[in-house]
Amino acid sequence: MPKASGLLTAQPTVTPANADLERLAALLNGNARVTMLCGSGCQGAHVQLLALAQCLKAPIVHALKGKEHVEWDNPYDVGMTGLIGFSSGYYAMLDCDVLLMLGTDFPYRQFYPRDGARIAQVDRRGEVIGRRATVDVGVVGDVRATIEALLPRLKEKRDSSHLDQAREHYRKARKGLDELAVGRAGKPPIHPQQVAKAISDHASEDAVFTCDVGLPTVWAARYLAMNGKRRLIGSFWHGSMANAMSQAIGAQVALPRRQVISLSGDGGFTMLMGDFLTLVQHNLPVKVVVFNNGALGFIEIEQKSSGFIDFGTKFKNPNFAAMADAVGVRGIRLEDPGDVERGIAEALARDGPVLVDAVVSRMVLPIPPSITVEMAKGFTLYMLKAVMGGRGDDLIDLAKANLWQ
Repeated sequence: MPKASGLLTAQPTVTPANADLERLAALLNGNARVTMLCGSGCQGAHVQLLALAQCLKAPIVHALKGKEHVEWDNPYDVGMTGLIGFSSGYYAMLDCDVLLMLGTDFPYRQFYPRDGARIAQVDRRGEVIGRRATVDVGVVGDVRATIEALLPRLKEKRDSSHLDQAREHYRKARKGLDELAVGRAGKPPIHPQQVAKAISDHASEDAVFTCDVGLPTVWAARYLAMNGKRRLIGSFWHGSMANAMSQAIGAQVALPRRQVISLSGDGGFTMLMGDFLTLVQHNLPVKVVVFNNGALGFIEIEQKSSGFIDFGTKFKNPNFAAMADAVGVRGIRLEDPGDVERGIAEALARDGPVLVDAVVSRMVLPIPPSITVEMAKGFTLYMLKAVMGGRGDDLIDLAKANLWQ
C-alpha cells in the first residue's frame, strides 16, 4: 500500500555549475542596460529578486504566472508584458541590451527584444531554455539558488537611467489603467475594470482568486493587487474555458478558512452553470462574480481585430442574480456604476456563497501594449463592414466605451 510520506518528497534545490555562473556574471557586468523578465519559477525568491534588481539597476517585468510572486512590495516592477500586459512592461523589454529571463517560459515571441539584444535564461527545467528565443547564456538552476550564488560575482551598476525611465513609464501606465476603473453613478454601463478593482480593494489579504480565460484574465492581471499572501489561479497554460468556478470550488474545499473569489465570464459560467449547485450542496462560501457582458468578449475582439464582423458570440443571458436566489444563494445584480463598491463589499462580507451579476459594457476594449499594423488594418476593415452592414450604432457604442483609453 503506497504511503503519502514516501511519495511526497521535498523539492530538491538545483544550483548551477560555477562555469555557468561566471558566464552569466560576465554578461551582466558592464554598462549594458538589463531588464529582468520573471515568471512563476520566481516563487520563494522575492528578496533575492529585489537584491538582484538593485545591483543591476534593472526594471522587472513579470509574466502572468509570475504576477503573484513578483509584483508586490516591489519598487522595480514595471508591469506585465504580452497581449494583456502594460505598455511599460512591453517597452522595458523591447528597449534593453540584455534580457535576463528568470523562471519563465514566456511564449509570445513578438514581445521579445529585437535583434541586437542578448538574452540569458535561468530555469530549473533545462528543456525550456532557448525554446522561445535565441539564448546567449543558458543556466539550469533554481532562481533563488542561482541569484544567491550570482550576486557575489556581480559589480553593482551606478547608472540607473534605464530603471528610472521604466519606472516613470510604469507610473503613467498604472495611472491610466486606474482612471479607467472609476465609474460615475447614474452613468451606465459599468466598465469591467471598476468591478475588478473593487474586488481587489475589498477582498481579504489572503484571498484566493480564480479567473476565467479571456477578458476576466485581462482584468485580473491588470487590477488584482497581490501581496505575497493572495493567490491567483487560472488556466494560464491551456486557456480552457469555464475553469474559474470549478477551480474556486476546489480551492475552497482545500482551504476552507480562506476567502475564495471566482472572476467568471458569462460564457464560462453558463458552460458549467450546473456546478453552481455544488456551492449549495456542500455549503461552500465561494463568491462568484459574473462579468455579464452578453458575449464571448475576447473572441469578439479577436474577430474585430482580424477584420471580421463579430459572429456567434452574443448571449441572451438570464438574470443570474435571480437564478442564484432561486437555488438558495444570495444574488446581487449590479447595473449602475454607483452600486459597484457597495455591492462588491456586501458580497465579500457575507457568510456563505454569493453570486454577483455584474452587467458590464460589452464594448470595452483591452488595449494591448502595442498595436500592430495588422490590428489597425483589421479594425479598419471591421468598421467598414459594420457601416455597410447597417451596424453603425455598434461603432458609436464602441467609441463611447473606449474614448478615454
